Amino acid sequence: MNMDKDMLEALRQISQNQESLLSGQQESLKLQREQFEMYKTQFDRAERLNDRAEKIQDTSAKMMATARKAMVILLPIIFFLLIYLTWLILR
Repeated sequence: MNMDKDMLEALRQISQNQESLLSGQQESLKLQREQFEMYKTQFDRAERLNDRAEKIQDTSAKMMATARKAMVILLPIIFFLLIYLTWLILR
């Protein structure tokens, strides 16, 4: 009889330990889910920022191309006007 009680008590302790481990695993999974959601949120935000940066860079590249084209036209005009002004002053 005493041996049966000891075995029954050991089985109860094993069951309690398993429940405790299961509870710990559930908490761990909950924490992992929270961390994954936080990571996903940060990743989405970083992706939006990268998309925005790409759009800004594209706009900047277009502006620089326009400025280069304008300088090709404006620099000779400015140079000609400076020569003309110098000629008027020294005449």
